[in-house]
Amino acid sequence: LVHFQVVSSVLLVGLKNHHHNPHHRRPMLQANQTSCALFMGTWVHDDTYPIYQSSSCAIIDPQFNCQLYGRPDTDYLKYRWKPANCELPRFNGLEFLLKMRGKTVMFVGDSLGRNQWQSLVCLISATVPRSTTQMIRGEPLSTVKFVEYGVAVSFYRAPYLVDIDVVQGKRILRLDDISGNANVWKGVDVLSFNTGHWWTHKGALQGWDYMDSGGTMYQDMDRLAAIERGLSTWARWVDSNIDPSRTRVFFQSISPTHYNPSGWSSGGVTTAKSCYGETVPMSGTAYPGAYTDQGKVVDTVIRGMNYPPYLLDITMLSAMRKDAHPSIYSGDLSPEQRANPDHSADCSHWCLPGLPDTWNQLFYTALFY
Repeated sequence: LVHFQVVSSVLLVGLKNHHHNPHHRRPMLQANQTSCALFMGTWVHDDTYPIYQSSSCAIIDPQFNCQLYGRPDTDYLKYRWKPANCELPRFNGLEFLLKMRGKTVMFVGDSLGRNQWQSLVCLISATVPRSTTQMIRGEPLSTVKFVEYGVAVSFYRAPYLVDIDVVQGKRILRLDDISGNANVWKGVDVLSFNTGHWWTHKGALQGWDYMDSGGTMYQDMDRLAAIERGLSTWARWVDSNIDPSRTRVFFQSISPTHYNPSGWSSGGVTTAKSCYGETVPMSGTAYPGAYTDQGKVVDTVIRGMNYPPYLLDITMLSAMRKDAHPSIYSGDLSPEQRANPDHSADCSHWCLPGLPDTWNQLFYTALFY
């Protein structure tokens, strides 16, 4: 079991926001609790999990389908998150559809948002396996519609949230402009945003050629300054365009990676260079470095908003799950890459079924309880 009593500044601002915003009420899951600290607690082994099997959910990308691509262990599927002072309600896909009847849910962000979108579709589908669904895969927008209930669950790919334009073959990251992406978000009933990982990429993984900030083009700039500028553009759009009485807005905190075993080896000697071979959650009371400078930027920007979103603060509880990444069990890897996990293991995304199901259990709790 993992125990910790770390209260992050992100969590504190989340609690503050909920206290002052009646639309984002705190779940009250036990009669004697005035609030539930959803994001502080322990991972508990539970043989009633997972809620679905990867073989029964066709939407899962090969990149996340660890069982199909040879992961030999299954214990990582059998952990339930238990907050310190309450019990989470078990995810109920039928209840989700009934309460969201006729409404739209959209995840906006990078591939971690896609990870969570596919998890939610699988969780819902497990409850209503014979319900008719329609699926449209596109770029940047993909949607699964549960026809009988009129519920659409979408993913919109926007890894920086702000716009990218191509000018004379060059990709321009517009730190002050979000209008192109945001046109698609208008009228959605529940919006869940995430960003983070793409802001740090360099070299071949960098997603832009120039940054446009205040009308000036930059080949590069301090990446924390860039994410703060981009997030501030997003925050202004939310404050100006979202009616909180009609639309629920969530922001998911930074999803942690596990590329450096010194973060979980408790000072012991390790020759590993990735999450490969990790089969159990981390034990201990805290995860070093889980709250990055990026997380502090998110905290600062959200704190300054007129209508702050519900902060789904998954960073610390996810940091404990060094066992939950695809590692080499990803359809995207060649046999040569699988043979060299130190260089090719995916320790950023998460297996499905797996950790994103807990993110959605928390999302579900925040929406309905």
